[in-house]
Amino acid sequence: ELFVLTYGALVAQLCKDYEKDEDVNTCLDRMGYGIGVRLIDDFLARSAVKKCRSYSETADMIAQVAFKMYLGVTPSVSCSSAAGNEFSLILDKNPLVDFVEELPAERASLCYCNLLCGVIRGALEMVHLAAEVTFLQDRLKGDAVTEIGITFLRKAED
Repeated sequence: ELFVLTYGALVAQLCKDYEKDEDVNTCLDRMGYGIGVRLIDDFLARSAVKKCRSYSETADMIAQVAFKMYLGVTPSVSCSSAAGNEFSLILDKNPLVDFVEELPAERASLCYCNLLCGVIRGALEMVHLAAEVTFLQDRLKGDAVTEIGITFLRKAED
């Protein structure tokens, strides 16, 4: 709960510091990336998971272990490409928005939880998986669910 409350204050301050939502979104992503780069070591040590053999396994690990461990929720995972490199994490409940009613009309393009995208991208990069991570749907913007899209771009060869 403390993280959720302080996160709201952080986003509010960024909105004061930056006029454009795109700048706030970029800042949140950059901050999340830094967190993800550092968090992966903790995740690997605490979870004792083995190396994932596929993108599908990696997406499941993010949803079933990482989200549960750090946010207390388990998103559902769906593959959205024939190539098997695009996945969606669908959150029925997003704890980061527990104390947020709605976004102000003048902040319509703000991606309030963009920190999560950066965290996922940073953590994946540290295990040699380049990925593009974006919000596809957001309950704060009137969508039925919150959906994070992960597109795996390439993996380093062993």
